[in-house]
Amino acid sequence: MAQHPDVDPPLPAAAGAASPPPPPRPGLSYAAPAPILVTPPTPRSVRLARTFWLFSFVAGLAVLIGSFLTRDSHLERLRTVVDQMAPGGEADAVTTSTAIVFWGSLGALLFMILLGAAALAIFSARHGWARWLMIPLLAGQVMVMVVAAAFLVPEGDAGSYVVLLWGAQLLLAFLGLVAVFVPSAGRWLKAGGIQSAQVSAARARQ
Repeated sequence: MAQHPDVDPPLPAAAGAASPPPPPRPGLSYAAPAPILVTPPTPRSVRLARTFWLFSFVAGLAVLIGSFLTRDSHLERLRTVVDQMAPGGEADAVTTSTAIVFWGSLGALLFMILLGAAALAIFSARHGWARWLMIPLLAGQVMVMVVAAAFLVPEGDAGSYVVLLWGAQLLLAFLGLVAVFVPSAGRWLKAGGIQSAQVSAARARQ
């Protein structure tokens, strides 16, 4: 009877193989989670302040747009004004001086409007120092208007419209300035400062 040679039985595939180590456990975090901030509603005084200032900007821009659209008549009128201020001047010098006066007045008024818009944006971001900046800005707006009135206020009904719009601009800006100093606006700004301090402290602990 034939005999089969001895053959060693195969070892199991896993015999002698080391099992993979378990993944490390995440370490414990002792950092406090960031606080859940509840944004308080914007008080009515702040909303009114924004509305007053925005309409003030609209009134000022209306004067600038109207003056730009009627620039030919303004320049013609200003040639006479400049010639009376410095009689006997050359025509080119009078034309240059007229352009400088007209465009300089428009540029100064536009610059003051842009500064006011920047101050309003900073205040809306809940920075309380911006409302103190609005006081000298309003005073500067009045001085610029006084100087520009000699060059941008024509005679007749057109001049009455310019004065009316400037008066509305200053009145609305003043009402907006008063609104940012009422107690409810102050509490709103103070709450924003407390929230910013809490966020900074939570980030420092992480």
